[in-house]
Amino acid sequence: MKHLTNKYILLTAKFFIGYIFILAGIEKIADPSGFSNSIENYQLLPNLFINFFAIALPWIEVVCGILLIFNKYVKENSFIFISLMSAFTIMIFIAVLRGLDIDCGCFGTNNSQNVGIVKIIENLGLIILGMYVFVYHEKINKSIPLEKV
Repeated sequence: MKHLTNKYILLTAKFFIGYIFILAGIEKIADPSGFSNSIENYQLLPNLFINFFAIALPWIEVVCGILLIFNKYVKENSFIFISLMSAFTIMIFIAVLRGLDIDCGCFGTNNSQNVGIVKIIENLGLIILGMYVFVYHEKINKSIPLEKV
């Protein structure tokens, strides 16, 4: 339990999930058309919304990741991270149940990863890491005296 309240472990966790979101977002921003195709392959959204999500989601990921790395609005951004990762995981799970053999679109079109149980497990690990940041950020910051911050 003592390791959970280690400020360096928390710092590493924030940096890692922030980095993941920045990397994923930048790859999608670089190829919005390809990311739009990835979203469409899931066959879950009406065509009307696909382009909106293809443009908006990557920017949300990048901003959220930057703010996590720079320790700004950590609770809010870790909540956004958890929410988006949960939605992505549900979409992947539905695709697996439907037997779709598609690229997950997680890191744009440059890093092809198919939907499947491995991707679900990876995402669940990231969700747990996000929950750790969400829960322990304030607890750890309250235990550090202000003069040391």
